[in-house]
Amino acid sequence: MIPFTKTSITDVEKKYIEEALITSKICGDGKFTKKCTEWFYQNCKINHFLLTTSGTHSLELAAILAELKEGDEVLLPSYTFVSTADAVLLRGAKPVFIDIDKRTFNMDANLIEEKITPKTKAIFPVHYAGVACDMDQIMEIAKKYELIVVEDAAQGVLAYYKDMPLGTIGDYGCFSFHETKNYVMGEGGAIIVKDDGKLKKAEIVREKGTNRSQFIRGEVDKYTWHEMGSSYLPSDILAALLYGQLTRANEIMEKRMHIWNYYNESLAELEKKGKIIRPYVPSYAKHNAHMYYIVLPTEEIRNQLMTKLKEKEISATFHYIPLHTSPMGKRLGCKKGELPVTEEYAGRLLRLPLYADMKKEDLEFVCKSIKEIL
Repeated sequence: MIPFTKTSITDVEKKYIEEALITSKICGDGKFTKKCTEWFYQNCKINHFLLTTSGTHSLELAAILAELKEGDEVLLPSYTFVSTADAVLLRGAKPVFIDIDKRTFNMDANLIEEKITPKTKAIFPVHYAGVACDMDQIMEIAKKYELIVVEDAAQGVLAYYKDMPLGTIGDYGCFSFHETKNYVMGEGGAIIVKDDGKLKKAEIVREKGTNRSQFIRGEVDKYTWHEMGSSYLPSDILAALLYGQLTRANEIMEKRMHIWNYYNESLAELEKKGKIIRPYVPSYAKHNAHMYYIVLPTEEIRNQLMTKLKEKEISATFHYIPLHTSPMGKRLGCKKGELPVTEEYAGRLLRLPLYADMKKEDLEFVCKSIKEIL
């Protein structure tokens, strides 16, 4: 069986986890949490970086910091994971879905302005497959209408828009380190806060609404309740796992990029014959090989290919069911047919197995099988 994804764990991660355990300091904001924060500062020039318990919680924290409230509207793609919309709904705000660009599967920036109303408060662009949205255009629109930008960069760790790391361009950026991502801590995430003035509140909300972080740093002699908040701190054991992954970041990236490039080169002939469409990466984007997908001519052909690959014990899968067509989307008043590009292409996309330790013979077998079937 060739799995769809598989975590790359070595003795490096095990060593750091054991080290975290023997320190007897395994709650949040311990030694390895600080090491991860320093790693991102050194390697990505990200200063206000806070680890969280998940990418979902990072988005929720960003929604709190953006002060979303009932009556506000937030623009986001329907082709995304539910967490992007949940963060908006949990604040009482309304998600307004934007159709996607059929080449990148990102929110079509050309469609944003027509959906802006006096109630619009924020834009939540999602960097699909680690390929950047057109952030210059999005930021220009945000500036024009005085909107907050929250980047959902859950799939975009160590990917770039021009020379800027994804997650560092908008007002807030959200990462995920779920086990399916490039760099993992099992369950975990991070929030990037651009505004110096918002960092203090971010720390307080993240620490159950208290100023405990200031107390730990010796800035106050006691800590107490300041804001509504929650517990968004991951265990330092999980941070130790992530730190091990980060020390291997170049190795993991090189392996994933090799696999992505092999797929792209091997399947080029099928694209020339009109059998598939390969991923499109704009010139402004530097992706991180998070995902390799192909787009088939119809949903029926996609499903047939998926079934036949499964018979060969190859795990390939579709991705998101568009949020506006889901039961929850219908309860929000959305209707099928509103986002034609999203609906069409969501039914035609197939993701292929991609993980750092994927064997060469397995990669070759996947490509050979796809060619034979199509």
